[in-house]
Amino acid sequence: MHVGLIMDGNGRWAARKGFARIEGHKSGAKVVEEIIRSCSQAGVETLTLYAFSTENWSRAKDEIKGLMDLFDYYISRNLTEMISNGIRIKFLGSKDGLPDKVVDLINNAAEKSAKNNKFFLNIAINYGGRDEIVRAVRKIAKNVKNGLIDVDDIDEKIITSMLDTSSQKDPDLIIRTAGEQRLSNFLSWQSAYSEFYFSVLEWPEFNKTEFFKALESYKSRVRSFGAVAGE
Repeated sequence: MHVGLIMDGNGRWAARKGFARIEGHKSGAKVVEEIIRSCSQAGVETLTLYAFSTENWSRAKDEIKGLMDLFDYYISRNLTEMISNGIRIKFLGSKDGLPDKVVDLINNAAEKSAKNNKFFLNIAINYGGRDEIVRAVRKIAKNVKNGLIDVDDIDEKIITSMLDTSSQKDPDLIIRTAGEQRLSNFLSWQSAYSEFYFSVLEWPEFNKTEFFKALESYKSRVRSFGAVAGE
């Protein structure tokens, strides 16, 4: 099972508490650790975290720096444990514009965990669904130009093969917190037949109990993928 998480509400949670926005992100990082630990118990094989979108660059510079520092700290502190637990780490998004230390961290984590296959953790950073599709189209166009692909052969499989998630199944369930009910440019191509669960809890309040509640909701649904249910 593949679950996508849109971790919304860190800033609003911090504002309600009278904290700086970065404190909401720090509290949210602790929730991430709890959810990752819960995945094996819940039968979740792949987890995709929407950590930083292409639109998030419009935020205040100090918040962006704080997020990049937190990302650096979180991965560095947990990398050895994640590797020993068989977690394979993959990063979705563009490396363009990211701080050098973050790019080095991304490359190192992906390389060191490349042989693991017990659990797949995707971290979407500087990621946007539309940007991902644009990058995929550019790869295809380059291959057509070089004579590697014929225009008439371009289909969904070829486009999928050029996406950041090319080797993985599409998300079965996408969970969004903080009461918002939209994708916000997350896995735009891959979510065509995903189920959705919207939690009113802000991300720092999200927990294992609410996660399992979302999974139970998913299990009760009938997925027809465009066909008539039951046929």
